[in-house]
Amino acid sequence: MLKILILERFLITKAAPLSWKALWLRVLREASMPFFRFVVENFRWLAAGLLLTFFSSFGQTFFISLFAGEIRAEFSLSHGDFGGIYMAATLFSAGTLTVIGKVVDDHTIAAVAVGVILGLTAFCIAMANVANVWMLFAVIYGLRLFGQGMMTHTAFTAMGRWYSAQRGRAVSVATLGHQVGEALLPILFVALIGLVGWRAGWWIAASALFLGALPAILWLLQVERTPRARKVTGAPETGRQWTRGEVLRDPAFWIISCGTLAPPFIGTTIFFHQVYLVELRGWTRELFAAAFIAMSSMTVVFALATGLAIDRYSALKMLPFFLLPLSLACLVLAGVTHPAAAFIFMMLLGASYGISSTLFGALWPEVYGTRHLGAIRSVVVALMVLSSALGPGVTGWLIDLGVAYEYQMVAMAGYCMVMIALMTVVSGSVSRRLAGAAGF
Repeated sequence: MLKILILERFLITKAAPLSWKALWLRVLREASMPFFRFVVENFRWLAAGLLLTFFSSFGQTFFISLFAGEIRAEFSLSHGDFGGIYMAATLFSAGTLTVIGKVVDDHTIAAVAVGVILGLTAFCIAMANVANVWMLFAVIYGLRLFGQGMMTHTAFTAMGRWYSAQRGRAVSVATLGHQVGEALLPILFVALIGLVGWRAGWWIAASALFLGALPAILWLLQVERTPRARKVTGAPETGRQWTRGEVLRDPAFWIISCGTLAPPFIGTTIFFHQVYLVELRGWTRELFAAAFIAMSSMTVVFALATGLAIDRYSALKMLPFFLLPLSLACLVLAGVTHPAAAFIFMMLLGASYGISSTLFGALWPEVYGTRHLGAIRSVVVALMVLSSALGPGVTGWLIDLGVAYEYQMVAMAGYCMVMIALMTVVSGSVSRRLAGAAGF
């Protein structure tokens, strides 16, 4: 809530300054009953988006990396070997996503969601039975494609198309699924791995998808939202509706995309090599798993606050802020070895995740329209998957070469600082373009 106050002070440039008391009253009015009423009235569709992002956890790096130690031991892989396999499989999934991601423009969200859930279930079962390195590569490819890729892509495309004036709120609610997964699953599955083994853990994940996610999504989406989830009957289209080809020729898209790559690259790097990190710092896996709760709590707070801020101002005006907490998080992890650093890092990472997850669910339809949103978002998600692929592979090789982890974290913080400056420039330029002024 304090974040909204600061943003309101910073972003209001034409209106007369308000007292802090007036700002508090305005925030409380905005964040209470209207938001609650919005959630109640749209519960069916918001819950579907939240469940999709929650169950995407089984294809997310933070979840797969929980099994990293056991997988490396099973197949005699070094950090670099496993990181390389993970990177290559994720790169292939990113390429595939740009091809199949357009399916959400031509079919109902319900139909796409069912197909994605069944695909992810099949690959969870395959991971429980993985027998060699080549099969491991194929399984990781499928987990990344259907989990991190298509399931997240489907959820956010639905929110972007179904909602316009309240798009920020809708995306922020759907984003909560990621945070719930990150808060609950690490602690739960670390305990399960110790009790039943890592292969049985994947059978449990498959069962949760088939017996939990599939019937819930079928029930929730048996009534489609108006506007419907099809391309031909999408949300009211205003302004220019960019095609994917036009977007790919827009310099602003690539500059913004370079900024979006930082959170998945850095977060994936930390989560994938969490076993190495806790050994390096002398922490425990249980301590680091507990820190996920701190991250998820901060992500929830900042995701909801960002949703309200986006609906009041715009996603473009929020663009320069999302990498600031991430740059500080990298510096903390580089320079502090006390166990408390795990929680401080996770809280800052959560703040950045909360802002960015809501921001980039709302930014693309705001800038490029909704008519070709599925095709455009498939490229965006593919780039983020690509970024998450490079992190574990590059960092794993650097670890094998003896490059200090601290130096790697400082380099990541520096990249964030550069992108903050560029995002500030792009935000102003694209805003002028949307207003009809000269820009990119």
